[in-house]
Amino acid sequence: MRTAIYLILNLMLLGPLVMNAQLETGVYRATERLDNGKRNYVLLVSEDYLIHSIYDSDPAHFVSTMGGFYEVLDDSLKVALEFNSDFSETGKREYLTTLGYTDGKLILNGNDNRPYQKEPGLEQTLDGNWLFGTRGPDTGQERRGDSGPRKTLKFLKDGYFQWIAYNTETMDFRGCGGGRYAADNGKYTEVIQFFSRDDSRVGAELEFNFERKGSDWHHTGKNSRGEPMYEIWQLR
Repeated sequence: MRTAIYLILNLMLLGPLVMNAQLETGVYRATERLDNGKRNYVLLVSEDYLIHSIYDSDPAHFVSTMGGFYEVLDDSLKVALEFNSDFSETGKREYLTTLGYTDGKLILNGNDNRPYQKEPGLEQTLDGNWLFGTRGPDTGQERRGDSGPRKTLKFLKDGYFQWIAYNTETMDFRGCGGGRYAADNGKYTEVIQFFSRDDSRVGAELEFNFERKGSDWHHTGKNSRGEPMYEIWQLR
């Protein structure tokens, strides 16, 4: 009896770990100090899809990303991966980890030394999961969408964005980038915090025009080479 009480008291002092909890939609962040700089962990979560990315800052360096459709089973998080930047090394098409909460912070894989803090909600008109459809303008042309294995996904949630180009059949990872975004009065702005193809692009601020037409997002402006750009994205 004394042993049981002792264990309970110790668990209370360490902070309650709440299991069998659902994963709320939103953006979760965790950090850890490195000998040189800081490592950032970002988890983007919608109702059925999530993306987890790791990147360094000061100096900037992309580390990895993976994502797919998920389900929560008791104290476990199971993800059927659509993309995995480390696939050539790990061969993983599925990710399974433990899930819990301590003092309101998300704990993955039992790593309570690196808790994930949920970011404040920031609802905007472009929040959602978007798949690249076609180059504009819209003249009824065929769209790429979700029908084939080659996809470009853009995930926007609570002021954060990430895009990923990938192939669901071969797990070929073509690149990604992410950071903060704002969409207001027809102006869409991105501030890049990581970019797998070129770390030197981190910190760049890009501004475009946008128009929401039903389930389509018309994205116009100039690309990184200063050339006119017109893309149509569709809600997944």
